[in-house]
Amino acid sequence: MTLDVDAVKTFVAIADLQSFTRAAEALGSTQGAISVKLKRLEERVGQKLIERTPRLVRLSAQGAVFLQPARDFLAAHDRAIASLSSVRRRFTLGIATHVGGAEVPTLLARLNAHDPALTIEVRLDDSRDLLDAFDRGEIDAAIIRREDDRRDGEVLAPEHFGWYAAPDFVHRADEPLRLAASSPSCGIRN
Repeated sequence: MTLDVDAVKTFVAIADLQSFTRAAEALGSTQGAISVKLKRLEERVGQKLIERTPRLVRLSAQGAVFLQPARDFLAAHDRAIASLSSVRRRFTLGIATHVGGAEVPTLLARLNAHDPALTIEVRLDDSRDLLDAFDRGEIDAAIIRREDDRRDGEVLAPEHFGWYAAPDFVHRADEPLRLAASSPSCGIRN
C-alpha cells in the first residue's frame, strides 16, 4: 500500500482545524477537493478516519491512532525533499535570557519540523542587546521583554512577575527596600 502525500496532508489539516472549510482554506483548495482526497485516503487505508456531522468534525478512533504516524510520514517526506536542496538556509533567533523557559525546546522542535532544511541558530542575550542586534540585521527574530519605546513586533505572551516575602518580613515605608540575591526574606518569582 502506498499513501498519497496530499491526501495525508489533507487528513492532518482536517484533524488539526476540525473543519473541512478551514482545511480547504489552509491548503489553498476547495471543500469538495478536500472531501474527495479524504475519501480516497480512507478507501486506501480501509478505515474511516474522520467522523463528520453537520455540526462536528472529529477524529474516529482509527483516525486518532493514525494521526501521529501521519505527522511522522509528512515530516519524513519534508526531510527527504529538503535533503535534495543544496542550499542550506539559516535562521537566527535571539532569546532573552530571562524569557528562555521550558517551552523553548518545543518551539525549536516545531520550527525544525516545519522546515527541516533550515539551520536554526539561537543566541541568548539581554533584551536590549538582542533588539540592537535585530535592528542591525544580525538576527532574524527575537523573543525579548517588551521595550516601551518600540511599536513594531508582536506580543507573544504576557510575562507576570510578583514580589513575595517570608511571613515574618515587615517593610517599613520610611526605609527603602533593599534586595539581595541571597536574602531569605524576599525575592522575585515568575
